[in-house]
Amino acid sequence: MACPTQVLCRALRTVGLVLFYYVFSIGITFYNKWLMRDFHFPLFMTLVHLVIIFSFSTLTRYFMQCWTGKPRVTLPWKLYLSKVAPTALATALDIGLSNWSFLFITISLYTMTKSSAVLFILFFSLIFKLEEPNPFLILVVLLIASGLFMFTLKSTQFNLEGFIMVLLASFIGGIRWTLTQVLMQKAELGLQNPIDTMYHLQPLMFLGLFPLFLLNEGLSVSTTEKLFRVSELSHLLYSLVTLSVGGMLAFGLGFSEFLLVSRTSGLTLSIAGIFKEVCTLLLAVEFMGDKMSTVNWLGFAVCLSGISLHVGLKTYYNKGNGPMVRQLPVRDNPDLELPLLQTIEDYCEDTNDEEEQEILY
Repeated sequence: MACPTQVLCRALRTVGLVLFYYVFSIGITFYNKWLMRDFHFPLFMTLVHLVIIFSFSTLTRYFMQCWTGKPRVTLPWKLYLSKVAPTALATALDIGLSNWSFLFITISLYTMTKSSAVLFILFFSLIFKLEEPNPFLILVVLLIASGLFMFTLKSTQFNLEGFIMVLLASFIGGIRWTLTQVLMQKAELGLQNPIDTMYHLQPLMFLGLFPLFLLNEGLSVSTTEKLFRVSELSHLLYSLVTLSVGGMLAFGLGFSEFLLVSRTSGLTLSIAGIFKEVCTLLLAVEFMGDKMSTVNWLGFAVCLSGISLHVGLKTYYNKGNGPMVRQLPVRDNPDLELPLLQTIEDYCEDTNDEEEQEILY
């Protein structure tokens, strides 16, 4: 058994990693909402973030290669376009629509609607037969859907256009996370390291989102006085700095999520995510002027109970109490027998310590 000192150190480390994750996750939500008040070009902002994330990923891969002496994986073009492109397109649309919705809706409505992504992940898992049907899943769906309905029904700051955008983003997010998990679990691709995944995703995400940007914001961005028609250099520098800060927050969010999972477990991330939603709503009401009625809070509680039930079910079945996920079909590589919806903690247990240290460095 671990001594009390080790238990305390482990607990403090977990709390520190959760707070580190909260800084980036909550920070980027409020930062993007704040930026959208004066900078009405969410798609352009997203493109800038993608460039920054790609740059940081490239630098990180370079330093990892120098430290370990091992070359990082680089996919050939044929494999890159056929395997990575669907995930990249779904991710780009999810992030782009999420940022776009900030022009219309409050943080509280965004947070609540975005929580419905669990519904769509379950939906696609069942459609593609990646997850075994379970009667409890019906209860999960009913709780989350009922909570979302109660929240939007009595919302005094409801905006239909923004709501549809973020709901569509959640729908696409269900596809995104399913494809991302498939991508990272395919051993022959070698993209188990999130830094390598981020590096490969960003260019195709940029290309996928760029036509939508040209169609909706291209002319406006080229004529705005905040960027290309500035009258003073200080205004241009201010715009570039504020956009760059958002990009660094986006990269930090991905890194903090992985750091939390690799040092604790996927269950810790899931539980932390539930409390993060609560913190986000409380901060939005306190500092952003969001208004929530008793029915809104009740709807939020019902939705969180559905998400909590889903997390609990995943934990129960992953402890060997029954099949909840299907296995990938056996091929030439035995590593492909990983369950498609395997939780992160299971994956980390399958990874040896040396590889984990290499990833963290």
